[in-house]
Amino acid sequence: MTCCLNPECQQPQNADDAEFCLSCGAKLIPILRGRYRVMRPIGQGGFGKTYLAMDSDRLNAPCVIKQFSPQVKGTKSLDKAVQLFQQEAERLDELGEHPQIPTLLAYFEHDQRLYLVQQFVEGQTLLQETLQYGHFGERRIREVLVGLLPLLKFVHDHQVVHRDITPSNIIRRASDHKLVLIDFGVAKLLSAETTGQPGTRIGTEGYAPMEQLRGGKAYPASDIYSLAATCIFLMTHVKPDDLYDPMEGRWLWRDRLYQQGGNISNAIAQILDKMLKDLVSERYPSADAVMRDLRSALSRPSAGALPSSANPSASQSHQPTSSPTAGQSRSTPLAPVASPSAPSGQVRSQSGGAAISKPSVPAGRISPPPSSGPGNRCLYTLTGHSRWVMAVCISPDGQSVASGGLDDAIRVWNLETGSLIQTLKGHTKPVNCLSISPDSRMLASGGDDYTIKLWNLTNGSLLHTLTGHSNDVKSVAFYGVGHLLASGGEDRTARIWQLATGESLRVFSNTAGMIRSVAVSPDSQLLASGGLDNQIKLWSLKTGNLIRTLPRSHFGAVNAISIAPNSKTLISGSKDKTIKIWNLTTGEVIRTFSGHTDSVNAIALSTDGKTLVSGSSDTTIRLWNVETGDLKATLSDHISGVNAVSISPNGYRIASGSSDNTVKVWQVR
Repeated sequence: MTCCLNPECQQPQNADDAEFCLSCGAKLIPILRGRYRVMRPIGQGGFGKTYLAMDSDRLNAPCVIKQFSPQVKGTKSLDKAVQLFQQEAERLDELGEHPQIPTLLAYFEHDQRLYLVQQFVEGQTLLQETLQYGHFGERRIREVLVGLLPLLKFVHDHQVVHRDITPSNIIRRASDHKLVLIDFGVAKLLSAETTGQPGTRIGTEGYAPMEQLRGGKAYPASDIYSLAATCIFLMTHVKPDDLYDPMEGRWLWRDRLYQQGGNISNAIAQILDKMLKDLVSERYPSADAVMRDLRSALSRPSAGALPSSANPSASQSHQPTSSPTAGQSRSTPLAPVASPSAPSGQVRSQSGGAAISKPSVPAGRISPPPSSGPGNRCLYTLTGHSRWVMAVCISPDGQSVASGGLDDAIRVWNLETGSLIQTLKGHTKPVNCLSISPDSRMLASGGDDYTIKLWNLTNGSLLHTLTGHSNDVKSVAFYGVGHLLASGGEDRTARIWQLATGESLRVFSNTAGMIRSVAVSPDSQLLASGGLDNQIKLWSLKTGNLIRTLPRSHFGAVNAISIAPNSKTLISGSKDKTIKIWNLTTGEVIRTFSGHTDSVNAIALSTDGKTLVSGSSDTTIRLWNVETGDLKATLSDHISGVNAVSISPNGYRIASGSSDNTVKVWQVR
């Protein structure tokens, strides 16, 4: 069968040989983007339709395609809807690194519609499971908390609040029985943020706390409340709203549980009660805080189980929950709890969340490298950023290194001593990218506030703010003698700027996905861009024309690109864990570097073009011989993902920025 992709079509199923839909007359697309065979619609919401599809590039593996066709009116509402859909893709791309969140496989535009392709998750939701097998006993509630709290910590550490945790948005994956968190709520984002009305509700009534339902505000503690509300429903099969007495201002769930013949230990009940507090200030502030109390409770036996008819998993064999992988939170794992097996069931997908903040730490502190033997090459650990470091850049004169991150600040350090020289503040949102001019006098920074800022590195003054991008700026690069700057961002455009006037000289906009990285060839002839659509595009800087789209070779977002000093080869790093070297004349892949076990987030090329440095979510930095593809060294002192790398002009120093909030300076001679 061929499925019609017209979102208004009421009967989209057609015969394989049909050219036009028999129901609506729209032209059929047998293979979307030359890769995806859409099988049937499986859902519909405020953003559009969701389809089940088969991916021919992945041995016809099933996947979920979300088609963007929002039911909103007016130019402003539509523009906002497009922005939110793009933001959803960005969140999914970041959060999909976790094995318990469906992975974003692709993001593209086709026939003036936007599409997300996500990992297919087969299994039953906890709602389906409890309706089929009966009430959850304490043992299974412990398993839910153990399975989801480390996942919530990961989500919150990414500055995202899920905002809609319910039994319907948690799937027990059929393949390994692990709990998967889905549906990050693009439809709710659309309804909440496109209207702009005060008091708009965000979340599901009964599971969302009052701060969400009244004012649309959400915190990590809001997700914690929703998780507890999910747990008391699973135990009682009663809507959480009906388990609260507004006259007395207290929860009745324990009373109802005992009336039903259930039981729960006081230690677990007290944890749930604190998670359910009305006031945010009285609730657990973080998943970490809940896990600390839960570890103590898990050392005690659980309360008596419910009758066997209501607890079908009591005598089954189970698998323990897994410990965190690279890129996840590295808190002490909770004790494993049994996980019930459940038959295959429903397919679900997920979307985005809201920004949050983290506490600050003292700035400008230098830590000596850990004593890990004579092979340790870390010279300094620079601790001053209070949140993730997303960008680092060593100056062309080799004297300093600049860093920026999610704390909105830029810090400039002495490369040789590690001392803090100055802190630059001007961005109102996170800093994503940095570049230093060839004469080492000017710094360019791009941020989530849609701006590019130019700084005087001598005295730290703000020289100019460049405006033109309509979404987050993800990459900046000086070129020529330093009077021109290239940039790329989430608005799916790349731009060329004349720095003397602050004028945008040229806009490159023929991209289907958000741009993650831009690079200019040393001969100033080409601009290259790579991003969320897994593609690399080459543009003529003289004419502005698209010269070539390199053949699709990466199977994940292109996070970083660099052009060799001879302007003949391009190097790209991808979410698919690989690095590729391309011949810019023929467009062919010359060599593929494999070795990272997670997303390649950043690359840097030595001035002689012989050494490549890569940083990955697997927490390591790798040095490669460009000519042979051999791995020269692996640096692994970071305790979380590496987001940025830079190499000094003499090749003897490397700087790296990480999600562990630190900058490290390495000796690589």
